[in-house]
Amino acid sequence: MNEHAPNSTIWLITGASSGFGRALTVAALRRGEKVAGTARHLERFADLVNEYGDQFLPIEHDIRDRDMAASVVDQTIRQFGGLDVLVNNAGVGQVGTAEEVTDAQLLGMLAQHILGPAAMVRAALPTMRANNHGAIVQMSSQGGRRSFPAVGSYSAGKFALEGWSEALAGEVAPFGIRVLIVEPSRFRTGFNRSDVLQLAEENATYDAVVGNVRADMTTSDGQQEGDPARAAEIIRRVLTADNMPLRLPLGTEAAHSLATLYETQLTNTRAIAELSASADFPDASHAGRGF
Repeated sequence: MNEHAPNSTIWLITGASSGFGRALTVAALRRGEKVAGTARHLERFADLVNEYGDQFLPIEHDIRDRDMAASVVDQTIRQFGGLDVLVNNAGVGQVGTAEEVTDAQLLGMLAQHILGPAAMVRAALPTMRANNHGAIVQMSSQGGRRSFPAVGSYSAGKFALEGWSEALAGEVAPFGIRVLIVEPSRFRTGFNRSDVLQLAEENATYDAVVGNVRADMTTSDGQQEGDPARAAEIIRRVLTADNMPLRLPLGTEAAHSLATLYETQLTNTRAIAELSASADFPDASHAGRGF
């Protein structure tokens, strides 16, 4: 974040009209910072425009429209004179088994969660590199590290985002740019609303396998334990930390489930390590790659 002047941080937040995007936008504006926020329906920003005026720039944009990414970044820079933090937040959930989800629906998840955010990052990097500072916040999910039946298409996009962002972090660190991957569990955003959550056509064959997942995903709106406003403050706090981590699990469930996942994976990897190593040529060198 820009530390050269108080209240000078300039944010570009996709999907800023609801959920984490809205919470981060409000938190920044209340501190006198400048925010460009994107949404598909600009009327959702009417209250922010009325309250904050030129401090807030509403931009109509669908994250799937990759051709417009450069324009969104350019509008932000023209309005505010720079860009310090890009938050790739726009996205949507989808429920469906591998057999139920069509190619078009799977491609839709990839467009929302990796292709669109990647285009935004490519557009933002030149100005960040020129200024030798910046931060990129990738809103992922605990579903970007662990998946379960009926959410595979959603996790496919988030897994891809995390792998891509992990490489990105190493590529841009020499230019003073930091990357933060945020992995929330269940929060009271619009994610589970009936008019937001996407559902594949159900195959009754899978009712006994994923019926409980379908029910949880479609009936939990307003019951989630996570508070987006608290999450926004934590994200801001982590962004200013000297030892900022690459990944930030958010919420009790995410912190617990991801820790359990890593412990289980480590145990399993160690248990099979000797067999895994036997796949190498017996006389092969194991000096390591150095990166």
